[in-house]
Amino acid sequence: MDETLGMNRRNLLLAAGAGAATVAGAGLAQAKSAPISLTGPYLDLTTGTGNMLAKARLDGNLDETKEKFGSATGIVAAVRPGEAVRDLFGYEVFSAGRIRKQPDGTFRFLHRETIYYTDLKSGEIIFEYANPYTGETVKVVDVANDPWDETIEPYQPLAPSYGGLIKETVSRKPFLLNWSVGPGGVAIGQLHVNLFYPARLQPDKWPRESSGKMNQVSESYVYFAPLADLQNPKLTSVENNGTWSRVTPWLPWMLMGQAPGHILYNGITANFDDINRVKRNVLDHTAKYHPQMMHAPTEWSDVSLSSLEDYARTQKPAPVKTPQP
Repeated sequence: MDETLGMNRRNLLLAAGAGAATVAGAGLAQAKSAPISLTGPYLDLTTGTGNMLAKARLDGNLDETKEKFGSATGIVAAVRPGEAVRDLFGYEVFSAGRIRKQPDGTFRFLHRETIYYTDLKSGEIIFEYANPYTGETVKVVDVANDPWDETIEPYQPLAPSYGGLIKETVSRKPFLLNWSVGPGGVAIGQLHVNLFYPARLQPDKWPRESSGKMNQVSESYVYFAPLADLQNPKLTSVENNGTWSRVTPWLPWMLMGQAPGHILYNGITANFDDINRVKRNVLDHTAKYHPQMMHAPTEWSDVSLSSLEDYARTQKPAPVKTPQP
């Protein structure tokens, strides 16, 4: 993961494949000793219930005394009409979560996550950024989603309400990660979320931070995990690698206003049981500036905000630039 800073997208995808091969090795011996498939012997990954239990073990640990940690490393790029996509800076994600099983058999995932932005060359976390589009040096605002809780159940996740901005009315389908099996017994699951909802950062109040009245957001996740581990009932946690991409409006602190274009995150992920596998500079930054994010919440919250909504809660509108005479 340390070597991915500054990678182009081709190398990021190659790194994700390497991660898949690494986690495949952990379960290969068991795969040879027992017949396993997407439908058993432990989980039926073609059903909502099987996928619910799989995701709880991929993201968290069924042992409620233990936490699970996550990381992601990648590149943040700008997408503007009429020009090539442009890499802007890197990013590092650190998260901590714990599982709580509910009486109805579903799970609550109590979770916090941070995103820090990094220099493409050095990999160091940045505190300010020279925006190449505006010529202005701006203050970088860390993402600290506290909490980012979710319910894991046999049905497709409801869209997050973001404090009432989204109201889900559609009928619900079984929760399926559309699994396939790759070389070496690697199970490959996919999850896609597409949202279009009223922005908390409205242009009349946030003219420099807001991209417009509506937020267009899309996230895609790919999980790579040993199928043998997913089918092993003795494992309360399944460590895994994967990829994550996100399409989102301009980051508010870039002060791009309603300029055409958007942001694209693209990177590789890992979920593991040992916090010491998180990069040292990420842990040090978290301990210094966001100490509450070092561990998962212990209480459930019904209100989880994304970085865009949280920005409106924690920041103030930037002064409007005065035209030069």
